[in-house]
Amino acid sequence: MSSSGCVLIVDDDPDVRQMIVEYLSENGYETMQADSGEAMRQALAERVPDVALLDVRLGREDGLTLARYLRERYDIGVIMVTAAGDVVDRVVGLEVGADDYIAKPFDPRELRARLRSVMRRVKSAAAPAAASAGETGHRVPVGACKLDLSSHRLLDAGDREIPLTSMEFDLLKVFVEHPNQVLSRDQLLNLTRNRDWQPFDRSIDIRIARLRRKIEADPDHPTLIKTVRNAGYMYIPSRR
Repeated sequence: MSSSGCVLIVDDDPDVRQMIVEYLSENGYETMQADSGEAMRQALAERVPDVALLDVRLGREDGLTLARYLRERYDIGVIMVTAAGDVVDRVVGLEVGADDYIAKPFDPRELRARLRSVMRRVKSAAAPAAASAGETGHRVPVGACKLDLSSHRLLDAGDREIPLTSMEFDLLKVFVEHPNQVLSRDQLLNLTRNRDWQPFDRSIDIRIARLRRKIEADPDHPTLIKTVRNAGYMYIPSRR
């Protein structure tokens, strides 16, 4: 049976790690384990997984610190595991670049559903990027930047890559495909195929704030992605 992908599980509870490993292995995933940040880095030296599952409440280095480390160095999916009801950890996790989160205690089936969603985005982004480096994809101007729809990359004016999470790419792609159109949170969730979130979930707002920091000349006074009070957001292409 072909592998569904490789998952790195970072959790200092051996029982939790074993439960996740057994469930994912039964469902076709390859797994790696680590009980700390140091062990995670050692595992990454041997193999880079498709997705990392990070428990926020680790010891010396917490999951949020490790998520930031991964996002700065690797193009992989990141799912945070938070305590039930701990909204602050979820918000901070998304701000440092996590693709999704799941709260303990969780049903393994929910974990698998979220994992499959992130894995799909990771693999869809990796496939075009594996094409020859000299190939120029379909690039759409976004302010002073360019969004390469083929390689799933955001490039600055000097063609240097600006890191995007898979969800940030999905959101930006939806905006450039629907210019000058007000999109509600519910529409954005539908168009990015993230129906496991709810329309009132602030995750959309957090990711749009992150996008603004990457594409706007002045993120505090955005001109590209405008907020439309009580309605949603609207992308206004810059006119040159």
